[in-house]
Amino acid sequence: MKVVAVVGTYRKGKTMDTAVDEALAGAREVGAETEKILLIDKHIEFCTNCRACTQAAGPERGRCVMRDDMDAILDTLDAADAYIFASPVNFYSVTALMKRFIERLVCYGYWPWGTYPRMRLKKGRKKALLITSSACPAFIGRVAFRHVFGVLKACAQCFGVGRIKKLYIGTAALTPDSSLNDSGKRCARAVGRKLAV
Repeated sequence: MKVVAVVGTYRKGKTMDTAVDEALAGAREVGAETEKILLIDKHIEFCTNCRACTQAAGPERGRCVMRDDMDAILDTLDAADAYIFASPVNFYSVTALMKRFIERLVCYGYWPWGTYPRMRLKKGRKKALLITSSACPAFIGRVAFRHVFGVLKACAQCFGVGRIKKLYIGTAALTPDSSLNDSGKRCARAVGRKLAV
């Protein structure tokens, strides 16, 4: 099994990045191969809504006219068996890094002019772990920011994901150097193990 993580944080080595590292470590403990894609390190252009990528029929994703890192990222994701999509909450949504990535997933839709859009891939057996965090305590954030999981779920469904697990990390930005505590690390690792079995 191969698990690929897409991480939409601006802060390497901090709470979200560490949670993903722990989840991937858990997946490796049960034999999975893993890869982490840090969006902050990738060149991804904004979607221009030209819809060139949505016009050709068939189950394969459409091809974007822009030349950036997206094709290579999507090739990696298409070959994966399970996913982690992770983004802290910024202004009541995913980060701009993650949103830019998600908007480019329109290529997984079949949407010729004059018709309604349809997903190219149907829900399948692939699995995903959605991770988000905020400064709110967990019991508040799970309710106040549940729509953020909705955005990440829509992202996962572009890849045919049928089974989803969620991890919310609260009180993630209480100090400039906030990092994931030991309890959070254990939880992320445990969920990563479950994702890979």
